[in-house]
Amino acid sequence: MKEAGRERILRAALELFGRDGVAGTTLSGLRAASGVSVGSFYHHFSGKEQVAEALFVESIGMYQDAFLAELKARDGAREAVTSVVAFHVRWCREHPDRARFMFTERPAGSEGLAERNGAFFREVRSWWRVQARHGALLDVDAVTAFVLWLGPAQELCRLWLNGQCPEPDGGQVGSLSEAAWRSVGGAHGD
Repeated sequence: MKEAGRERILRAALELFGRDGVAGTTLSGLRAASGVSVGSFYHHFSGKEQVAEALFVESIGMYQDAFLAELKARDGAREAVTSVVAFHVRWCREHPDRARFMFTERPAGSEGLAERNGAFFREVRSWWRVQARHGALLDVDAVTAFVLWLGPAQELCRLWLNGQCPEPDGGQVGSLSEAAWRSVGGAHGD
């Protein structure tokens, strides 16, 4: 079965945006790399900014769905916190082009992204509040929770994806997972 035009455009965009950035990618280059006609391109997107937004929403959706699956697969707060740190690094390793794109090309004012993020963060906050109520996690706001939980792992992945350090290894992931737990575990953490 032939790949649909929209998917071909997004696949080409991931490669071109990853190499040249959104600003450095021309619309004609994107269209040529995707192999779609002008009419087909404009049937799916009004410009490269809309392609970037769609690619970002698709990528963040993949990440968030896998994040929630990892979170729900864990029984206790400690296991969930440490497993999600390892998941974050693993996801970036498995999807380096998408992760690099998400770290560097965040769309402004995307309705699709706002909806997706709203649903994702409601679910994570709900889980966090239950854990905090039982003393397993610190009772902190969402931003502080994210920074303490995933900030170091995210920065390690960002450095690696930008070529500033080697690919993260198991020892680093283990250290960051335990550091995250020490940062967010509550008085009655399991």
